[in-house]
Amino acid sequence: MEFLENSVDNAGKRGSIEVIAGSMFSGKTEELIRRLRRAMFAGLKVEIFKPSLDTRYSETRVVSHDEKSITSTPVENASSILLLSSGVEVVGIDEAQFFDAGLVDVCTILADAGTRVIVAGLDMDFAGKPFGPIPSLMAVAEYVSKVHAICVRCGNLANYSFRKIKDDKVVMLGEKDLYEPICRSCYIKSFNR
Repeated sequence: MEFLENSVDNAGKRGSIEVIAGSMFSGKTEELIRRLRRAMFAGLKVEIFKPSLDTRYSETRVVSHDEKSITSTPVENASSILLLSSGVEVVGIDEAQFFDAGLVDVCTILADAGTRVIVAGLDMDFAGKPFGPIPSLMAVAEYVSKVHAICVRCGNLANYSFRKIKDDKVVMLGEKDLYEPICRSCYIKSFNR
């Protein structure tokens, strides 16, 4: 609980956890960046984190698929976020599904100390299974935004990140070369060929 003692004086401020979840290409990172920029515009002290393994667009920036970006700090594990967040009023975390289960405790400690925590990540992996700490974060969050892509096969709302190649590894970084957003119906058809 050392963080609570060293954090900004948040007397009267209420911390919270916000989760932005959905499939790939649904606008999660774009929405995260939008919320963080608004907080910066309001003059709040903001810090953004991402897993160090995510180097797809940049090693030090959070970048959306439509190339919007914001400076971030890459970290190896969730506990590093806590160590680097002292005095911060708003914490943003992108690609949260890649963090360890300790992210839930980190976000809770930050929120309990009066920090607004905004987390974005995939809620399901390529196999349609709950992904990393996102489901647990959704359970403890005050606010959850489920965003959707458009199914590239039929045009309906997509909530699955379909992997186009056969590989059982849960974590496989890629973009449109490896993944496509599809709806439930098209996801089921993909496995019943």
